[in-house]
Amino acid sequence: MIASLRGALLESGPEGVVIEAGGVGYAVTITTAAQRALPPLGATAFLLIHTHAVQDGPLQLFGFAEAEERRLFETLLSVQGVGPKVAMAILSGLPTGELVRAISGSDIATLTRIRGVGRKTAERIAVELRDKIGLGGGDAAGGTVLPGAVPPGRMGEVHGALTALGYKPAEFDAILTKLDEKQHVTDLIKQALALLRRK
Repeated sequence: MIASLRGALLESGPEGVVIEAGGVGYAVTITTAAQRALPPLGATAFLLIHTHAVQDGPLQLFGFAEAEERRLFETLLSVQGVGPKVAMAILSGLPTGELVRAISGSDIATLTRIRGVGRKTAERIAVELRDKIGLGGGDAAGGTVLPGAVPPGRMGEVHGALTALGYKPAEFDAILTKLDEKQHVTDLIKQALALLRRK
C-alpha cells in the first residue's frame, strides 16, 4: 500500500502526473488543488496517496496535496455508487470547504453543479455523509473540520502509516492522544501498533 510519494516530477497534465521515486515512475491521478500545488517539472514533488485496488486490474494511485482532501476522498468512496473517478471529480468540482458545507447542509443544487454528479448521487452523498462530515470553526480553509481529521506534525505521519496498514481512524484515534509527540515517528508507530494489539 502506497501512502505517499516523493520524487522528481517527470510529467504533468490534465489527466495526472508521473513522479519518479526510487527509479520507478508512478502515474498518479490528482485533484485540481494538488495540481496547483505542484512544483515545476524536474523539481521534487510530494503527494499523499490513496492506493485503489480492483480485482483483476492494475493498482490506481490518487494523489492529494492535503491530508484533509485525501480523507474526504476516502469518505466519498464509502457512498454506494461513488467510485474513485467520481470522487475525484467531486473534489475538483468544489473547494473542500464549500463541498463540506454542501454535504452537511444537504445542498443538492450545489452538488449537482459538479460535472458527473446527478441528482440521485447527490442525494445519496448528502444522506449518507452529512452525519460523518461536520462543520467547525477556526481554520484558514473556510472553517471546515472533518471528524477524525488527520492531525498535524508527527502524529499525522503516524495516522498515515496506520491507515496504510489497514487500520481505521476509529480504531486508533484515541490511541494517538496517548503518545508522546516528542519521540521519533518510527517509535510512535511501534507504540501505536503495540497498543492496538492489546485492544
